Amino acid sequence: MLAAGVDGVIIAASTGAHPDLILSCVAAGVPVLCEKPVAPSGADGAALLRRLAGTGVPVQIGFQRRYDAGIAAARAAVESGELGRITTVRSTTLDPAPPSEEYIAGSGGMFRDCGVHDFDIVRWITGQEAVEVYATGSNGGAAFFREYGDVDTSAAIVTFAGGALGVVSNTRYNGRGYDVRLEVHGSRDSVAAGIDDRWPIRSTEPGATHPGGEPHRFFMDRFEPAFRAEFETFLEVAAGKRPSPCTVADGLEADWIAEACTRSAAERRPVRIEEVRVS
Repeated sequence: MLAAGVDGVIIAASTGAHPDLILSCVAAGVPVLCEKPVAPSGADGAALLRRLAGTGVPVQIGFQRRYDAGIAAARAAVESGELGRITTVRSTTLDPAPPSEEYIAGSGGMFRDCGVHDFDIVRWITGQEAVEVYATGSNGGAAFFREYGDVDTSAAIVTFAGGALGVVSNTRYNGRGYDVRLEVHGSRDSVAAGIDDRWPIRSTEPGATHPGGEPHRFFMDRFEPAFRAEFETFLEVAAGKRPSPCTVADGLEADWIAEACTRSAAERRPVRIEEVRVS
């Protein structure tokens, strides 16, 4: 297939297949858009990054939230300086129902499978690198989460080099719908993305009518425009019109945060990113 003159490849296979598929495409000189995460572990991702060094073939990692209009506007507000010093970034991913047991068995766990989206976006929004995390998790749902050493609900605090704090909340059980939002708080102003009429929450304030729309139930009805924008960007990358906006190195930074959170939750202590990072 790669010898047939294709212009680009989109990889949506299971995580364990990502490194070999990326390497096969790059060896053939074919640009790649690969779904997150980069690899099954940070060490595997670091090994992939070493093997890609100097190849010059663009690889784009699929963190579609970077292309969401509201989230992109929040980043623009940070970059413009209008928010002042960034104090806190809150990123939330609440699924309405858990995936299958078979999916969980090979997912890599809550922090690497679900939270990694949040870790990428808080890093991207702040423009800072994570230095330390503290994470925890709990189980109150299906027994198979425990059987695979996973959790169905988690929370993490990420400390960034510039002093900003990232607060990440995830669950597999959010009965009202698919809730993904971002809040950015600064010394001069605050903004939020994902708080629209379909935000799956019910206000208890007397007389409140917002949000009043049908709640988001699935990631595609929340992020279809973002996925389209991501693919359109990849077409430009594949055509050589722009560099990859989310490289393997970028994706690996989110993976290190996920790996540190996994260790933090297991060992019940703060974990510095340097403890898990390998070169």
